[in-house]
Amino acid sequence: MDPAAPVTMTFMPSSWRYQFVLARPYHAAMSEEGPFGDDAMPFPPEMFAELMRMMQATGPISWDTAKQLATTIATQGASESNVEPRDRIAIEELARVADLHVQNATGLSTIVDGRAPVIAAVNRSTWAMRTLDTYRPLLETLGDSIARVSRESMPSDDELTDPSLAWLTPLMRALNPMLLGLTAGSMVGHLASRSLGTYDLPVPRRPNNEVMIVVPNLDAFANDWSLPHDELRLWICVHELAHHAVLSLPHVHERISSLLQQHASSFTADHNALHERLGEIDITSLMQGQGADSLEDLQRIIGDPEVVLGAVQSPAQRALLPHLEAVICAVVGYVDHTMDSIGSQLIRSYSMLTEALRRRRVEADASDRFVEKILGFNLTQQQYDRGRHFIDGIIERSGAEALTQLWENPHALPTPAEIDAPGLWLARLELPD
Repeated sequence: MDPAAPVTMTFMPSSWRYQFVLARPYHAAMSEEGPFGDDAMPFPPEMFAELMRMMQATGPISWDTAKQLATTIATQGASESNVEPRDRIAIEELARVADLHVQNATGLSTIVDGRAPVIAAVNRSTWAMRTLDTYRPLLETLGDSIARVSRESMPSDDELTDPSLAWLTPLMRALNPMLLGLTAGSMVGHLASRSLGTYDLPVPRRPNNEVMIVVPNLDAFANDWSLPHDELRLWICVHELAHHAVLSLPHVHERISSLLQQHASSFTADHNALHERLGEIDITSLMQGQGADSLEDLQRIIGDPEVVLGAVQSPAQRALLPHLEAVICAVVGYVDHTMDSIGSQLIRSYSMLTEALRRRRVEADASDRFVEKILGFNLTQQQYDRGRHFIDGIIERSGAEALTQLWENPHALPTPAEIDAPGLWLARLELPD
């Protein structure tokens, strides 16, 4: 290989593709001063500056990158048609039935700020775009936190033991918005490829009068499991509107959103991990055109979104996660109870649908690692069971009418200890204020 020829580096995280051309130094003689002679930077300054411009983004996240990747993953790179008008009309009619039953069963209103819920039958790409917009404040908080972590973890020029790595510090700082865009896009894209509605993840949304039903995923699931389409659609409408009724309560919305924001802003830097990963690359061989393994290592490091999220869990995050899990478990347990109280009377094939859907919701998925890292929780079967045992325990001790207290005010939300001991929750609520 001509030592003056450029090295083309292609990064392919998931289905996205970036290509950078790193020019070799001007036939610089190798010397004891470093693998690039007197020059510690492996390519000319003007080329480095151009590389930086390619990766500039306004803010902590490249939203264009996130949107393009999310759409590509959600649709598997194929064109996607809009939802048929007849399907929209059918789902809107089923949702009206579901809405009445949810309000009667829970005593909660689905009207938010004077607005009735808007049922939106959408395709995968629409779900992805609206979800990115909804999660934007949370993801930007994450971006600011990761940028801070990156600044803390990157060594200064004085701390570098190998001067040939000096160029990597500004490169990685410039890469952060793009990699965070890849991370957000990958998470939302994978979620869009399998989500059935707005609340597959029980996360509050703004504007919160819209409830989405992802028709292509719903119909594909019905076909795969030989399930009746209309009854499955009604099941999902009940499920989504039950979540909507709870998560739209101002104090529930505020509690979960606040905990998610605190988690996103509280990462702690791993000061050595990224530097050590980069230090494993044989730059000398790479620049001589003999470092195929090193090139692959560099591509893997820079092309893996989890490198950017390599920050470690902080004590603050460990302290708040039990509180987040307690509220989330209470929500999903209550929704499961509501579904059972409504569905067995409303939907003929309710038992069959419920078995299939509840098995599906805890199947491993490519988005799980991103969801757990970004949001701080991962809904496992154990978490669903904790929530259901809490709700059942309240009913066994005080009857179903006691559940009305659960959503009355912020004081009534369960603590981490109470979610596993509903008797403690009931006892606390009986105490005078």
